[in-house]
Amino acid sequence: MAEECSNETLSDLTKATLLTSELHNPSADGGAASQLLLSSVGAGVFFGLSGIESLVEQLHRVSDVTFQTVFPRYLLALLKKELAQGKMPQTPPFAAMFDSSSYNRNLYQTKEDNCGGLYYQDNNLLSGSLEALIQHLVPNVDYYPDRTYIFTFLLSSRLFMHPYELMAKVCHLCIEQQRLSEPALDKNWTQKIAPKILQLLTEWTETFPYDFRDERMMRNLKELAQRIASGDEVYRKNVQQLLQNLIRKLAAVTQYEEVLAKIDATTSTDRLTLLKTKPQSIQRDIITVCNDPYVLAQQLTHIELERLNYIGPEEFIQAFVQKDPLNNDKIEITETAVYSFLGNPEMWCGNDSKSCYGDRKKTRNLEAYVEWFNRLSYLVATEICMPVKKKHRARVIEYFIDVARECFNIGNFNSLMAIISGMNMSPVSRLKKTWAKVKTAKFDILEHQMDPSSNFYNYRTALRGATQRSLTAHSNREKIVIPFFSLLIKDIYFLNEGCANRLPNGHVNFEKFWELAKQVSEFMTWKQVECPFERDWKILQYLLSVPVFSDDALYLASYESEGPENHIEKDRWKTLSCRGGVRENKDLCSCVPDSHAETHPREANRTNTCGHGPT
Repeated sequence: MAEECSNETLSDLTKATLLTSELHNPSADGGAASQLLLSSVGAGVFFGLSGIESLVEQLHRVSDVTFQTVFPRYLLALLKKELAQGKMPQTPPFAAMFDSSSYNRNLYQTKEDNCGGLYYQDNNLLSGSLEALIQHLVPNVDYYPDRTYIFTFLLSSRLFMHPYELMAKVCHLCIEQQRLSEPALDKNWTQKIAPKILQLLTEWTETFPYDFRDERMMRNLKELAQRIASGDEVYRKNVQQLLQNLIRKLAAVTQYEEVLAKIDATTSTDRLTLLKTKPQSIQRDIITVCNDPYVLAQQLTHIELERLNYIGPEEFIQAFVQKDPLNNDKIEITETAVYSFLGNPEMWCGNDSKSCYGDRKKTRNLEAYVEWFNRLSYLVATEICMPVKKKHRARVIEYFIDVARECFNIGNFNSLMAIISGMNMSPVSRLKKTWAKVKTAKFDILEHQMDPSSNFYNYRTALRGATQRSLTAHSNREKIVIPFFSLLIKDIYFLNEGCANRLPNGHVNFEKFWELAKQVSEFMTWKQVECPFERDWKILQYLLSVPVFSDDALYLASYESEGPENHIEKDRWKTLSCRGGVRENKDLCSCVPDSHAETHPREANRTNTCGHGPT
């Protein structure tokens, strides 16, 4: 292990992680671990206070007497190096942020009491007044908040105040600190505090950049940054870099949202309408565009990761908040909002944003991702229902089964569930004669993996496996974890459903929000993975822009393929076929087929939409 960590290409965090893993190992070689620690300290590895605390906690796990003797000495040297260098606390990736072995909700508090408006128990921050929590966010000469606290509070504080209000308070507290410092020590104070404030602003702008789409946020940010940077060229350059990175992020999300709007405009036309007006525009089908299910699974993964990447962590909170009309300060997460948000497109809240999630603009990327799931499900159903011949429909079903299987292997559970949902839609599942020609063994296995029974136990087991693979991955291919997104949103909601935002004494229930942030931070890790597969723009364009059948059109196509089998289906078919404008398409508005006929009369002269010619 020591040889593995001597590689200069390994990051400090990786070395620290490997050491901690070694200490977790019951059969750990004390000599090897101590040598690793010694070499790490000598090489200047920066573990951060969280990492040091983790090492201390693991000391008792190692039985080697020699190691127990030398470890405290090495640890002391490490602490001295940390303090001497005066660096910022470690900012590990999100995967490590909420590891219980390395995170204590306040690394600087050792008492178990009420201190300055903050309440601790077993050295963990459980609650506090809103003002005290804000104060706890702001660094001073001797203190910098742990990254987990920063993330948790910035995520949850928007339930109590707008981000621009929080930024204004942070600015005020920083300026007040400077005002209270002695004039003679003012320059020295600035040198000590400026790097910490810049670090806090960097955390905020990198993790919650969409907060700064508000002009009030940008104004406060520039004011505070300008105050820090005045008179120091190094700080001025750092501030300039911070602002440039932020502007780049905001420009990218604006461009992304413009692309989404264009895609929505091109897909607003129902595929049935195109069939009536421009038959040539739908002659292509998915197999014609991409005949390799493995390639299609990779292109779906491209879309999933891109859309995940643009979802801000705050959108999970903003999606379900609803202000109490009698109390402007009270914001609640409502169950109605959850199911409205995750329902079918026609169940969405439309333009009445106040009825569901407040400021709709703040959740547009989350909404776009949910809409993508629905679109993919309808695309699968459309591609299956379009072909005239049973053997062609069966071929499409088997094709999507292979796509879904590869999605599972990749770790793309969202596309997997969307494909399964599409194949389980009523217009598809009722095609019994078609399904009789399909080898369903592989599909049965996939359905078993995504079985909703026992709270999706099988899926959650597979997700844990994919997550573990991601943590030990050596390539981006192995790092991919794309969760079943609708279930993730429900989990986040129900995680907090039974807990109040405030305690009876008025304190903010920080323990609740820490659990929420822990779950959102896992998502933050998943969304940062770069897709390793080569893009195929032709396939991507088809997946994103080809129109799909509406519910009515799906039923019409399904009844044409295999006629209604009972009175309910016959009544529905008659109702749909008699609606205005539908009869204009002779192919989709023929007489009710004989439900027992092997071949429908319209199949004799209808051109197959898959391009296989007349039946």
